[in-house]
Amino acid sequence: MRLLGYFDAYLGFLSTGSAASLGDNGLDVGCGTGAFAEARAVIRPEGRVTLVEPSGKMLDQAERALAKRGVAADTARSRLEDYQSAEPFDCVLAAHVLEHCEDPTDALRRMRRLAAPAAKLWLVVSKPHWCNAIIWFQWRHRSFRPRRVAQMLEVAGWQLEAEHSFPTGPPSRTSRGYLARAV
Repeated sequence: MRLLGYFDAYLGFLSTGSAASLGDNGLDVGCGTGAFAEARAVIRPEGRVTLVEPSGKMLDQAERALAKRGVAADTARSRLEDYQSAEPFDCVLAAHVLEHCEDPTDALRRMRRLAAPAAKLWLVVSKPHWCNAIIWFQWRHRSFRPRRVAQMLEVAGWQLEAEHSFPTGPPSRTSRGYLARAV
């Protein structure tokens, strides 16, 4: 992910907001290798972060990446559908998660239920581009047009505040960022 420019892309996206918008109690849903949570840690190293990921191998890798930055993360080896928290999160990160969900609107609803009132959702979603056809061969993921993402967010209880185009590298061709607020 780092070699392809995703960490830098995530860092640039998260830098478009204030450090406060990244919350004191963050959740990274489907954290994978932890690149998104790690980018958050660069901007907002204080506070807590919880990593949720069904793959134990990826969860371990994400935890190590954050530890190198001096951030101790809470971890949960779980799918979003099965994850529960005792307290709400004021920041939710989700990079390339919706593309793998059977019902992406329901996944956004689940994220909303985990979020505090007025929490921010930093969402990265695959967009239609021929480069995603190559990625599809490995991951069998979907892609979504911005209008469809906006519709899903609204139905799920999020208000879209901004969209973000990644400026360079593979992320510029494969991904689009969305910042939303819980309503």
